[in-house]
Amino acid sequence: MLTIARTVLKPTLTRAFAAPGGIASLHTLPELPYAYNALEPHISEQIMTLHHTKHHQTYVNGLNAAEEAYAKSDSTAQKIALQSALKFNGGGHINHSLFWKNLSPVSVDGGKLADGPLKQALERDFGSVEEFKKKFNAITAGIQGSGWSWLGYSPATKKLEIVTTPNQDPLISHAPILGVDIWEHAFYLQYLNVKPDYLNAIWNVINFKEAEKRFLEATQ
Repeated sequence: MLTIARTVLKPTLTRAFAAPGGIASLHTLPELPYAYNALEPHISEQIMTLHHTKHHQTYVNGLNAAEEAYAKSDSTAQKIALQSALKFNGGGHINHSLFWKNLSPVSVDGGKLADGPLKQALERDFGSVEEFKKKFNAITAGIQGSGWSWLGYSPATKKLEIVTTPNQDPLISHAPILGVDIWEHAFYLQYLNVKPDYLNAIWNVINFKEAEKRFLEATQ
């Protein structure tokens, strides 16, 4: 988990877990690359503020506490017991650190997918960009409970694939290209229980330039 969390912005490195072997520097909450109100009207300022400063901060705090307890423990049983906290909080930190960079204001890069390698790969693997979005939304809306939906690059098939993970589990089977948080804290204050409205809106602020960067890194 330390390896993943320390290299959270390098998708090719998020596929291997490593248990902490000693007390390391503390994880910190990353700053957003835009203002809390910059994604409106698609994601409200209230949601972004709470999501970042409260929910993500909680995962950071939980990960630091779990790693410290792990490093100080001489008990194998206790170290095993801490694995769930490391996975949940570490995954929450990894996923959200990726998620913030997944997004961009409409006035900057939000919703804009230029002709290039990512668009070509989406058309190759899904038929069209619109078919990809339609399939992604259908799969994501079908997630029961809390979780994440991902566009991931499979090193096995050499294709882009839609993958879901439960709770805060990070994507480790694929290189994450973009991810959408489907926990209620990501949308409920604005969209209530209407997941399709949230999923339709979020494409307006998806940072495809960042997604293409990850895609190129994953396919090198």
